[in-house]
Amino acid sequence: MGFFNGVPVSIKGTGMYVPEKVLTNQDLTAMVDTSDEWIRDRTGIRRRHIAAEGELTSSIAEKASREALRNSGISPEDLDMVIVATNSPDTLFPGVAPKLQGMLEAKKAGAFDVQSGCTSGVYSMAIAAGGIASGVWKNVLVVGAEVLSRIIDWTDRNTCVLFGDGAGAMVLGPAADGEGHFISANMRSDGTKHDQITLLGGLVEYPASGETLEKKLHYVAMKGNDVFKFVNRVIPPFLKEYCLESGFQPEDISWWFFHQANQRIIDKTAERLGIDPEKVVINIDEYGNTSAASVFLALSEFMREGKLQKGEKLLFTAFGAGMTYGGIIYEA
Repeated sequence: MGFFNGVPVSIKGTGMYVPEKVLTNQDLTAMVDTSDEWIRDRTGIRRRHIAAEGELTSSIAEKASREALRNSGISPEDLDMVIVATNSPDTLFPGVAPKLQGMLEAKKAGAFDVQSGCTSGVYSMAIAAGGIASGVWKNVLVVGAEVLSRIIDWTDRNTCVLFGDGAGAMVLGPAADGEGHFISANMRSDGTKHDQITLLGGLVEYPASGETLEKKLHYVAMKGNDVFKFVNRVIPPFLKEYCLESGFQPEDISWWFFHQANQRIIDKTAERLGIDPEKVVINIDEYGNTSAASVFLALSEFMREGKLQKGEKLLFTAFGAGMTYGGIIYEA
């Protein structure tokens, strides 16, 4: 765990984009053996948005980024770095970030992707804030973008009911007088659980072949019960320890932005931490699990609603394939 020393770093603007096409739980009942009630009771999800044919991770990232840039008042030419958190890039290489940097004509910016499961979004925030705080960068565009629908097995009800597509973005820069700032971050991993959420086919360990296609190794696979047990065992004590080490009690946090993976997990974690449910930002019912994009989408919607007050503290937290997990605290 560490504190952001040096240059205070502020969120200058946020943006988001979700595809127009909506896939409801009722729609899924025609595709797999499931029901609206079963999905809602176990996940809290009612709908998810699905990218149209031709919509790529880079193209939805661009739409979210342009809104964030407009809201920040910062031009693409003033960006020093573009970071994209994604587990569903257009291609392994080139990454999404370099393509996005070119689409935005951010001519002075570097660009790279962060791929660390659903925690990629929180990791990316920490990387960007750390780079600005240290003086390496001034303005950084951070994006979480996923088109998971292309790597989901739509005959597997254990995964196809969970995920949705979408992108969220934020522009970070040095805090001016009166602006908010990041306080601390804590990034962790337990690689002994690396087999709990996987996409194995097509690379070094399982090169693409007829066998990998037959075994459906080119789709997301998840040991749902193991993930549920891991998260409920690890995340609540981690978050409590993280808050205390940052100088706060959990109840001192004004708004909680959990990774939108499962309503049951969010509710159980909040209950164990003694968090008022009114302080928990929820949008999983509308978007499903958008992986690295989820905390960005939640923040962008929250900012649109104008709820944030000066001095309030926000905690962003996620967990994902690896198994990775982490948190970052921001004071408005």
